[in-house]
Amino acid sequence: MVASSWPSLDELDAVRKKVAEMSGADVRDARVVVSPYRICPLGAHIDHQGGTVTAMTINMGLLLGFVPSPDAQVILRSGQFHGEVKFRVDEIQHPKIIPEEPDWARYPRGALYALQSKGHHLTKGITGFICGSEEHSSGLSSSAAVGIAYLLALETANGKIIAPEDNIELDRVIENEYLHLKNGILDQSAILLSKYGYLTWMDCKTREYDIANFSELQKCQQSVGQATYKILLAFSGLKEPLMRNSGYNTRVSECREAAETLLDASGNGSLEPLLCNVDPDSFEAHKSILKPNLAKRALHYFSENKRVKEGLKAWASGNLDDFGKLISASGRSSIENYECGCKEMIDLYEILLKAPGVFGARFSGAGFRGCCLALVDADLTDKAAAFVKQEYQKVQPELASELPQDRLVLICEPGDSARVV
Repeated sequence: MVASSWPSLDELDAVRKKVAEMSGADVRDARVVVSPYRICPLGAHIDHQGGTVTAMTINMGLLLGFVPSPDAQVILRSGQFHGEVKFRVDEIQHPKIIPEEPDWARYPRGALYALQSKGHHLTKGITGFICGSEEHSSGLSSSAAVGIAYLLALETANGKIIAPEDNIELDRVIENEYLHLKNGILDQSAILLSKYGYLTWMDCKTREYDIANFSELQKCQQSVGQATYKILLAFSGLKEPLMRNSGYNTRVSECREAAETLLDASGNGSLEPLLCNVDPDSFEAHKSILKPNLAKRALHYFSENKRVKEGLKAWASGNLDDFGKLISASGRSSIENYECGCKEMIDLYEILLKAPGVFGARFSGAGFRGCCLALVDADLTDKAAAFVKQEYQKVQPELASELPQDRLVLICEPGDSARVV
């Protein structure tokens, strides 16, 4: 299945009409937040350690239709989940679970908490309806897409203009302080900073960022949507919300423990225990004192940082063969050194490496469940998709049978940044 231009006018109109029905407002007064999903070709699992990451959005994601409330009341419904969420923006939010509310209520409450914690006073709530490709969300950074959608809606309703860099920090507050996840800022950065046809990169220690052209030769093709590659997403059929997966936080803690040991050994114990504060030479000199699992986490960090630097050069020269090899090497390190994924995900990864036209493949998202991504030659997408479907059905027949056949593999194109339309 090929994802068409997203969002279509029909999709936008449908969301606006839903909000108008909920609120009684004129459909012309409804606004829509377009919050895309993202992929990370290189830089996986190192944003929380201050590493350098790359990312781009894809042409699918979440839509949040909304109208400003006449008062502080927030009323929300979801196209994917049951229940209605109600609260007021003049209520002080605290990072706690409210038992009578559905899990998805934590994201809009987290957005209000983040805005309040940074001194933003809100007087107007919203009536909103959020929907998206839920069957594809696992592994595609839907968590950050949701948080950003609520931030942009609340900000717009209250007439606040907040820079993308500041919204990156606000969404970090949602994830780290409200949801108690230990993830970094890769997802938020990609969703808020990406530009169609470019590769976004960010130094997560300094927060310096830029976008890289896919070679001077390809600029004219990018402008009219004729990229020589497409993005293939292959779904495992396994879904698990990140905030219920303890494996992610465990890996982050292991990275910090490795950094603390290496910094102490090199006489820099006063620095924050992040691997970005460890000199690569210090890692080589002292890696033998690390526990085996910690040595693997550190090796992934330093080798992935190196792959990002090499990948940016390959991308800028338009060399998809070299760029793809680096993506695949990143995927291998995720399995062997970061030790994430599961049998089903590893099966998908191995199948993608053999598919026709695939330049490179790796896990998407946190890597514990969800999907794998691949960059594929635009002329061979159909053959690659057919191969992946056929081979995954052989090794995982039960899971493959539970997914609609037109949803097991999706072909996407690069997207744009989050915005309000």
